[in-house]
Amino acid sequence: MNYTGPVYRPPYEANTLLLEVTVGCAHNECTFCTMYRDVRFSVAKTEQIEQDLQEAQKLYPNVQRVFLVNGDAFVLSGRRLKNIAEMIHKYLPEVKIITMYASINNIMGKSDDELAELKELGIGDLWIGAETGLGDALDYLNKGASLADTEEQLGRLNKAGISFFYGFMFGAAGKGRGIENAEANARLINKYKPIGIVPTSLNVNEGTQLEADVNKGSFEMATEREVLEEQKKLIELVEVDTYYMGIHVINTVSFDSQLPKDKQASIDRINYVLSDKSASELDSVPVRHTI
Repeated sequence: MNYTGPVYRPPYEANTLLLEVTVGCAHNECTFCTMYRDVRFSVAKTEQIEQDLQEAQKLYPNVQRVFLVNGDAFVLSGRRLKNIAEMIHKYLPEVKIITMYASINNIMGKSDDELAELKELGIGDLWIGAETGLGDALDYLNKGASLADTEEQLGRLNKAGISFFYGFMFGAAGKGRGIENAEANARLINKYKPIGIVPTSLNVNEGTQLEADVNKGSFEMATEREVLEEQKKLIELVEVDTYYMGIHVINTVSFDSQLPKDKQASIDRINYVLSDKSASELDSVPVRHTI
């Protein structure tokens, strides 16, 4: 199997076959991210994809799930994704789901007919980094799409029947706005009903615009207490059936749960940490692992 540069995939795709169809990230301008900062975006050649599928056919003939890498593979045109999906089914006929990272902009580039066709070809469970439901915070993060775009495109996925995971960040709106951010994310989650919600926490990566803004004081990071209170409020407000998928290493309290069934148990875990940590710890800005 051919892989170029750093390869990232969700922790939950650890047992999924990874197939390279793009290199890097087509957007690569988010205020907070360095994942693909040193990687030039490119599209894998059809010949290479087919060779990888031929290899996978020998090694993993019964695989049922494929994750297309890299950073936002859904950026490929509907026609290109259709061709790749058809190749996957040719060499790996047991595959039921073809998944990948997708941005809101990626969805905007597909017609309703293309989305419906991709759904029929098994493309679903898209991992979407929405990041926040607050318009001004989203603009600052420079994801390349507005809040209005996010709402429209998630609605189009619902209409097409394409399942997705809603990725977002605690602390994305900065100091003093955690509850507001929780309420905004919960509104989108309850409205568009993702099959899973995937929280991480905003952290300062070296060399980003966020780092520069924090250093000059134009952006203040949320404290540990604020992040935990935001996490608790979000869980309190989610009303739809969805998986809370929070095991990312940069989350202070990391766990998975089924909402709303496990709501109280999830809140109890956060309350325990709030009661166990000292005031100085809770009121400090956490230093998180880089990603």
